Parts: sequence; C-alpha cells; structure tokens
Amino acid sequence: MQPFLELTDGQKRQYIDAEAVFTALEQAQAEALAVRGSMFWREQGGRRYLIRLAAGGGQKSLGPDTEENRLIHERFVQRKSAAESRVQSLRESLAEQVRLNRALRVGRTPAIVVDVLQALSQAGLAEHFITVGTHALYAYETACGVRVESAATATRDIDLLFDTQKRLSVFTRLQRVDSSLVAVLRKADKSFSVRSDQLQTVVNDKGFEVDIIQRTARDGDPHPLRMSDDEDDMWAVQVPTGDQLLSSSRFSQVVVATSGAMARMDTISPVAFARIKRELGARADRDPLKRSKDLLQAQIVSQLVSQYLPH
Repeated sequence: MQPFLELTDGQKRQYIDAEAVFTALEQAQAEALAVRGSMFWREQGGRRYLIRLAAGGGQKSLGPDTEENRLIHERFVQRKSAAESRVQSLRESLAEQVRLNRALRVGRTPAIVVDVLQALSQAGLAEHFITVGTHALYAYETACGVRVESAATATRDIDLLFDTQKRLSVFTRLQRVDSSLVAVLRKADKSFSVRSDQLQTVVNDKGFEVDIIQRTARDGDPHPLRMSDDEDDMWAVQVPTGDQLLSSSRFSQVVVATSGAMARMDTISPVAFARIKRELGARADRDPLKRSKDLLQAQIVSQLVSQYLPH
C-alpha cells in the first residue's frame, strides 16, 4: 500500500492555476521594486532639477531639466504606474485563487507555516532561511500532487536554517526597518514569544514553535548569534547537520495552506532530505522516537522521488 494519496484531477488543475497566478505576482512585485520611491522636479537657483527619491527617503539629483531627463521622468512614471496596476490586478486574482483553493481543499500545509513564510517574504528575508525537517514534506508532496500519510508530517514546530554567511544582509535588512526577527514573526502570529529556556525558539499561544538553527560555527561564524541588535530577539542554535543542509541542492515549491493561502517554501532537494534522514535514523545515539520517524520520512520521500520527481 502506498503511503500517500493522489489529489483529484480537479484539485491538481486548481493548484496549477493558483501557482501560475502566485508566480506571476512574485515577478510583478520584483519588477515593482525597481521603481520604488518617486521622481520629481525641484526648483533651485533658478533652474529645475530632476530628483530621485528612494523608498528609504534618500534623495539624488539626476541633473538639470533636459530633454533626456524629461524622457527619463516620463518613462519612470509610466513604468511605476504599470507595475503598481499589475500588482494590484494580480493580488485580486490571487484572492480568488485562495478562495478556490479553500473550496476544493487543494492544500493542507498548516496555516501557521504559510503565515510564517509569508511574513519572512514580506520582510525581504525569505531568501536567507531554508525550511528543513518535517515541514519540507509539504513542499515535496505538493510538487507530486499527493498527500503523504499524516504520521510522517505530524509536528508542532518548524525549523528554519539560517545561513550565517549571509548574516550581514539579514542584520542590515532588520536595521533598515527598525525591527527584529521576533517582530517579523509576530506579523504571522502576534502571540509569538521567545522561550526563556530555548532562546532559539518562539512559541505561540497554541503551542506551535519556530526554531532558528545554524551550522556549527566555523570560518569566523559568530556564536552565540543573536538575530538582531534587539536584546530580546531570538538566538540561532547550532545543529550538527547544518553544513550538510546548507551544501545540499535547493528545492523551491509554492505550498498551499488549509485556508487556501499560498507561500513559497525553499528547502533542500528531496534526494538530500532522504539521505540525511536515513543517516540520522541509523545513528545509535538518536532518540528512538525520532529514529523511527526519520526512517519513515526517508522511505516516503525516496518513493516520491522514484515515482514522481525527475532527478
């Protein structure tokens, strides 16, 4: 008996449509970033100058009023208007796809997981974190159009692997918005708070946890590592498999929550996942309860790869 159930043709068609809208919105939002801020004319010393106002408030003069600068201004205004209009239209289309996802029960990724991924994305931090562990199964099953058995996906926490080599980008981003990682995660659930006995973990009022993990410190990696200058922020904890996870090939998939909402999940390739889980399950010092789940997940993901995923 297979440890997973295929989605119906209707569910698969709906996912394809929803994913297309989601990825189109991703692209439109990326294009809109190029025209953030504004351009305007400023009178100074009897002459008019074109000013570029960045989203962060910085200003830069592009020079005096010339035919070339008038054309630059006109094109910028047109591009900005078109980009904003496209983003708005796609957001409306996405809202309809979310409704259809929910009605057809397309997804079953826990809503809180999608909310966390969305919060990281909206803060511009998603590229710096990789979903590892049990929740990666939702990316794999979605790519295959199936649902794996619930025993393999049962968990009350999500592990996010932080690449310490990119720490300056994350810290700079958080400083720019005067925020902390905890504050970002509270956009997903305002009840998230750091556990006093596990500073790498936030937990909400329903007991769901988010853990921030990193590779074992080397090559100048700071440790312990707090995620921002905020003294109440989370700290990343070292895990022995960190290097293996970071060096693994990446796998990216749009996942769908039980609510119909969508988010992009970046994780490791299913082949790497199965290999690492198999190795963990073979370790004599591994918690027996975790070992059995490791081996179950390795078996299921290997089967998904062999039957559904080209590699």
